[in-house]
This record gives sequence, C-alpha cells and structure tokens, in this order.
Amino acid sequence: MGVTDFSGAYRGRRVLVTGHTGFKGSWLALWLTELGATVAGLSLPPEPGPNHWDLLALDIADNRYDVRDFSAVLRCVQDFQPEIVFHLAAQPLVRRSYRDPLETWSSNVMGTANVLEACRKTDSIQAVVVITTDKVYRNNEWPWGYREEDRLGGHDPYAASKAAAEIVVDSYRKAFFAERAAPILLASARAGNVIAGGDWSEDRLIPDLVRALHAAQSLEIRSPASTRPWQHVLDCLSGYLQLGQRLLQGEECFAEAWNFGPAESDNRSVADILSLMQKSWPELVWRHGTSAAVHEARLLYLDSAKARSALAWHPVWPLETALHHTADWYRTHGRDGSVISRQQLAAYIVDAKAAAVSWVN
Repeated sequence: MGVTDFSGAYRGRRVLVTGHTGFKGSWLALWLTELGATVAGLSLPPEPGPNHWDLLALDIADNRYDVRDFSAVLRCVQDFQPEIVFHLAAQPLVRRSYRDPLETWSSNVMGTANVLEACRKTDSIQAVVVITTDKVYRNNEWPWGYREEDRLGGHDPYAASKAAAEIVVDSYRKAFFAERAAPILLASARAGNVIAGGDWSEDRLIPDLVRALHAAQSLEIRSPASTRPWQHVLDCLSGYLQLGQRLLQGEECFAEAWNFGPAESDNRSVADILSLMQKSWPELVWRHGTSAAVHEARLLYLDSAKARSALAWHPVWPLETALHHTADWYRTHGRDGSVISRQQLAAYIVDAKAAAVSWVN
C-alpha cells in the first residue's frame, strides 16, 4: 500500500485519533498506520463483545481516557504532541441517546470542547478535523440533499448534541484558533450512514442483521421505508484524510464544514439495503416489526457538491460494492475468525487508482 497517497502528507506525522477503539476510528487508525503515520489513540475501552479494534491488534499508543475528563485529555494531547487530531470520540447511537441523554450531551458537546481546548493549549498542533454526522441538519424531510450552509438542528439527543458540537467547533475556530500566531486550522466533516465489516454497535441495521443470523433468528425491522445516504467507511475516511491533508498544507480556506456523502443513487431505503445484502448473503432473513419505535427521520440526503468541487473528492465504491465487501467481511470472520480489513483496504486503493481519484499517487 503506497504511503505516498494523499501526497505523503501523513508519512512520519504524529496523528492523534480520538475514538480509535470505535468502528470508524479503528478503520481510520489502520489506514493512518499504513500511510506511515505515528498514531496515538484516545478513547474509552470498546464495548464488551467482539470489536474491530481488538481484532486489528495495531501497534499504536492506546490511551484509555474519557473525553469528558479534561485533565486526562490535556495530559494525553500534551504528552503525545500531535501535529493533527481527528476527533471521532462520541456517543454515536440515536436510540441510546434517548435512554441516556446526559451521557450523549456531555460526550458529544463537552467532549468536543475538551479536545479543542486541549488542542488550543498544545503548540505542536497544526490541524484538527472534528467528525460529526449527516444528522446535524434541521431535517425537513426534503427530497434533496442538505448543504453545509443549511440550518443545523436535531430532534433526538444524538442529532441535537452533534449540531451543538458543530457550534462549538465554529466558536473555537473563530474565537481562539484563528487568533494564534500559528493558527490551528479546524474543520468539521459530516458523513452519511457508514457501513463495513467490524461494526457491532447496537441498533444499527447491518450489525443487528448479522447478530440475528448467527442466532438463527429473523431480524425485526423498524422502518423499512426510511431512506439514508449509505456509504462504505473507507469512502468517508478518504474524505477526512483528504481534508486533513489540505489543512496540514496550511490551506486556510479548507477550515470549514464539509459533507462527505455517497452518490445520489446510493440514497436508498432500508428495504433496499436488506435486499441487496441478501444477494451477497442469502441466509439473511428479516421481518417487518410492529413494536413502537422512537422518533427517527425517515428521509435524509447529503449534498457533497462542495467536496467534489473544491477537494476533487469522490466516493470509490458504489453501494452494491460496499455491501458486497461488508457481507464478505462478516461472513469470513464468522467462518474462521479471520480479519480481512487490511485486504479490503488494499482492494479499495486498487479501485481508487482505477477510478483515478485525486488522492491516489
């Protein structure tokens, strides 16, 4: 795998990933190590049960701190002296946010403020990318994509707390980071519904489907008609890395909010995802549930025209390909415990080269 991808921006760099024990954070830590970065993580331990982080067994500094503990976050950041921080640590689940809203608000808002304040007090840091979500927008159930300048909002505590985190980011960018003698370039990134192997989170469609399969059960589906912007984790991570590259190059115009969503044709319903998954994994079964569900948006699209124009970023894997690789990851791991994340990352880069995307060298 070529460490010159992203113009070699990460080779030899000190990179801190918060939330590295999570699903998306563990994939990002893997890619950064393959790019030749010196990586450290800051995160709570992973949830009990199988988890992608432990399976990868990456050789990086593994700091187990809560982002709500400012003194611990500051100590970790100042000890490591990173050049760039990717902040992914969060409470990321909608239904869990209803059960424990205070955990969600404190993790997603004060956790973000703690990380940014620690960065403000650390001279080595040149750039920060804060990962939020497509759900930061006030959802009007529009049949077109939300753009970065659209109004923020949120019905459930998860969405609202992430929208609030975006306000924290904007405040730190304007009030503190731009005022430094050597400014910290701060951006936020908003992706869609991310899928891939290695996700065992509760109340997510594909992990729930895999658990039901292993238990020889039929999965109850809450909202089969709900439509989301589905994408493979490597597609959104390529956007985060490309954004971080431009910030490390000192390009201040990229210190803004960015959407990294799939192609318009990959905004599909839950029922569509289930049917496509079954093509790759015929044993998967489900049923339409009748139990009451908490409020969740039924229609949500992202407009990524800004990233496509200004960053020349494009997703590599269409939805059918992403679902095929996702099913293959879980099927392979379920059969013999193998972890094929590195092989899938290598395959993704081969396909990126064939697609002539801008970050591949």
